Amino acid sequence: MLNYVWIGLVLIGVLAAASTDIYDASTNRYRNGEPFELQYDSTSAAGGTISYSREYYDKFYGVDVDSPDTISYRADLTGSSINIYTEEDSPEIWKTVAKTDDNSKLITAKVLSRHGDMMTILLPTTSLVKTKAVLDALISYSELAVKIALGLIGVMAFWLGIMKLAEDSGMIKIIARILKPVMVRIFPDIPPDHPAIGAMIMNMAANMLGLNNAATPLGLKAMEHLESLNPHKGTATNSMITFLAINTAGLTLIPATAIAVRAALGSKDPTIILMTSFFGAGLATIAGIVAAKILQRLKIYRIDDKLDGNQPDSGGSN
Repeated sequence: MLNYVWIGLVLIGVLAAASTDIYDASTNRYRNGEPFELQYDSTSAAGGTISYSREYYDKFYGVDVDSPDTISYRADLTGSSINIYTEEDSPEIWKTVAKTDDNSKLITAKVLSRHGDMMTILLPTTSLVKTKAVLDALISYSELAVKIALGLIGVMAFWLGIMKLAEDSGMIKIIARILKPVMVRIFPDIPPDHPAIGAMIMNMAANMLGLNNAATPLGLKAMEHLESLNPHKGTATNSMITFLAINTAGLTLIPATAIAVRAALGSKDPTIILMTSFFGAGLATIAGIVAAKILQRLKIYRIDDKLDGNQPDSGGSN
């Protein structure tokens, strides 16, 4: 499903960019094929500066730029062409022309005529600006994704191996025994020996060790057991909501994925996030549990008041 979402977003981006480019072409926003007049002052045999007034630029492009009254650039003459070096504070259209021409700050224009210090030039044809930008970004980020993925292999293999050893050595069961007294208090409406308690404990223990692949089926199994206790099938109970809040908070002792990403991107100390991640996720878990416990006491969320007022309070939540 997520693949379809990404494909849809990419198509929307390409279509939006293409629509903008079609509009720019219909209005000739970049004045392709129209000569531009400027003043050229030579400071050497092949180099100098070009300048033009802001008023002329605004009239030529039909815009209103925020710039000095006279705009100047460094330029080099090379035969019948002139290289114009744009700056950070250059008008946006010329920066776009430079970037579209060769993805730099340099505009290579054709010299049509020159009379004294006055020069007429023809800027390079600029088209499909947005579409090219979107496609360049797609290619660039695809390459980056591959590089990150390749860099993750070694680190992820190491941590997954450590986690597998922890699973086989019985560490998950030890964590489960430690968590059981706490779980009974967090989920008072579930019998202590019910399979739901065991499934939730195993899910949380796997998540804490970063065993996401092992935690997912355990979480689904826990939800199935919780649904078996649900007097109002299809409506989340207080226990379901509390369990979901704990899972969403993502309390993890060893954030293996985050460590692997930091290592792949060249972090000098990828494991430095261990304590801050545990502290932040711990606070998020506490906040999630407290919020669930407070909201389940509000009358507006009681299913017996909203759907079936004749039934006794089952502790369910809408």
